[in-house]
Amino acid sequence: MLAIWLQHKELRLRDDLQIPAPLPGEALVRVLRAGICNTDLELTRGYYPFTGVLGHEFVGVVEQGPHELLGERVVGEINAVCGQCAHCRHGRRTHCANRTVLGIMQRDGAFAQYLTLPTENLHVVPAVLSTDAATFAEPLAAALQIQEQLPIGLGDRVLLVGAGKLGQLIAQTLALTGCDLYVVGRNRAKLELLDQSRIATGAAADVPAGEFDIAVDCTGNADGFAIARAALRPRGTLLLKSTYADRLNVDASALVVDEITLLGSRCGPFAPALRLLSEGRVQVEPLIHARYGLVDGLAAFERAQQRGILKVLLTMESSGG
Repeated sequence: MLAIWLQHKELRLRDDLQIPAPLPGEALVRVLRAGICNTDLELTRGYYPFTGVLGHEFVGVVEQGPHELLGERVVGEINAVCGQCAHCRHGRRTHCANRTVLGIMQRDGAFAQYLTLPTENLHVVPAVLSTDAATFAEPLAAALQIQEQLPIGLGDRVLLVGAGKLGQLIAQTLALTGCDLYVVGRNRAKLELLDQSRIATGAAADVPAGEFDIAVDCTGNADGFAIARAALRPRGTLLLKSTYADRLNVDASALVVDEITLLGSRCGPFAPALRLLSEGRVQVEPLIHARYGLVDGLAAFERAQQRGILKVLLTMESSGG
């Protein structure tokens, strides 16, 4: 089969890979659509030493698996877990000690014509939802994880730093809580997408220091972290929603003195993500900036890294650009 392969931080298109054979409890999924996200880009820069097929945001059709799933369009949770380790037994399944992670850690991913995942990871896509829109289920679930970890509602002053691929989804989901939300970023065009949804936006230079209850950094860089940290009041919460290819220098003493709560956040719940998409309460079509066939996947990566570009989709049914 055809796939985009990462090795030693270099991407190449391979047409010599075998279609994967599902293990017991797994399904074989023919990929229809896959999205390039910032984690994929960070992996090419050495964020984690992964070798294999990239990609974890996808929609596909089950070709081998349980009868009730055959022929169904599905999306999938990316962590394949053992169910037996201490983390699994205590409800921390996404931190399974023996997990593989689709397109990230010890499991080939979605930038291919086929993938395998445990059937328990799969969620059927509602018929009303387009394949393009359903591709956003995984990152939207990640955005919703913030609210799983931290109650947010009326009266909370929340700063979101970054209006990129994930930031757009986080902003829309936070806006649904009724909180007092302010989003800052460097790219005016991206902020204007949020302006259209009546979400308050501005420049980082205009952020008042020490006035926010919660700050979310989804920039993945030191500047974004610094802006989010400076905006917090004492006993505020700083939530990190990005992978960082480079190390951060943190003033730990200031975190202690101000009694700042620091939260990391990654994978989240798929069911509410699919529901929000199906109900049209989160708008994702305006975030799609380009579509490429898998055969043009290397060009798709180049486009995804260009300044101002949001979501780039790989369309497996087509080989066109």
